Amino acid sequence: MKWSLQELRKVKENQLQFDEVLDLKKSLMERDHEVLDISPVHVTGQLIIEPSDYLVVAHVQAEVTLPSTRSLKPVVVPLAFDFDEMYMTKEQDQNRPEALQDELVLILEKDTIDLVEAVEDQLMLHFPLQVLSEDEKSGGEMPSGEGWEVMSEAEFVECKQASKQKTVDPRLAKLSLLLENEDNEE
Repeated sequence: MKWSLQELRKVKENQLQFDEVLDLKKSLMERDHEVLDISPVHVTGQLIIEPSDYLVVAHVQAEVTLPSTRSLKPVVVPLAFDFDEMYMTKEQDQNRPEALQDELVLILEKDTIDLVEAVEDQLMLHFPLQVLSEDEKSGGEMPSGEGWEVMSEAEFVECKQASKQKTVDPRLAKLSLLLENEDNEE
């Protein structure tokens, strides 16, 4: 998934279709140590060649294995998403049309477009922040250990409210005892 600009200028239809399977396991595992495994990445799409820019429209599919955010057990997460990126040479950027002034554009440092790094970046951006196994999603047992346990947010709020009700400000403890004595005398 690497093309030279000279090669792209020779394309007659002004667009280039691609359908490739990439092995990104090693590089993704080096970039993100939470990646336990990743299937071959299937990338399809097209590269649209315009006089003012190069537009990539792609669809990515893969399965990545990440640790559960709750128990650290491996969980296979299917990913399928679309992305597009616009590339320009330095010369094209200097002559950028006004319609593209607000667009995010990647300036090419070399005379090649290499989509492998773009696909890796997009994959990492699409990793979920919370990864749960099917058991954890269905409300199964929360992990616990000696002196600790994981609790849901609802349980945490409930526990916090209960502790607020039990806790009496030490400065008011004597006052509460005085009030209890008055209630007992009546």
